[in-house]
Amino acid sequence: MKRHTVPIAVACAATAALLLTACSDGGDSAKSSDKIAGADNGKPTPSASANGSEEAVQRPAVSLPPDVKHVYESWTSSDAAEAAALDDAKRRIEATDAAITGKDVNSKAIPFYYTGDALLGAADWIKGYTDDDYTITGTSRYYDPKLTKFAKDSVGLTYCVDESKAYDKDRKTGKVDKTAVTSKSYVLYNTRMDRNADGVWQTSKLASERGNAKCTP
Repeated sequence: MKRHTVPIAVACAATAALLLTACSDGGDSAKSSDKIAGADNGKPTPSASANGSEEAVQRPAVSLPPDVKHVYESWTSSDAAEAAALDDAKRRIEATDAAITGKDVNSKAIPFYYTGDALLGAADWIKGYTDDDYTITGTSRYYDPKLTKFAKDSVGLTYCVDESKAYDKDRKTGKVDKTAVTSKSYVLYNTRMDRNADGVWQTSKLASERGNAKCTP
């Protein structure tokens, strides 16, 4: 479980649009991750346009230390638009972790994958780690993703995260903050994603709840 939190004001502001039953009570932070398609080789890659073709836009290069891992379960879809949204959600998580581990509060990948309220929240989230001189380590498991189509270029995405093997780490001492596994080690995320003119699915709203019954084993 992690000590840093999504700013509560931002999380609560998202609830009306996301139909989330409750805001986070604290303890949420960026998730640790491994390599993903389109963001795992350190090379910019073209993103898909709204009609599924390749655009000239280049995705920001993202890299992570070897001790930060992601496991994605069932993050696939036979629908091209849904698959693209899921991929960009992964890349958004990857970009957030890279900014935290790289102590990069000005990461170009953050405004690439975030917009609106979610962008403000991500900036505060990353700054919290940087100001406290903390980073992340360990493995997070992402499971049970569910997409809801709002409009052609707008979807809702909920998913669960198992943080029982993911931790904060003091940069100066290298000490890992390990805590006992409880229901609070499992987090429900509820997000809104909007596809921009370049075909990138950006996260515009993000809220979370620890210990939600939908995610706890």
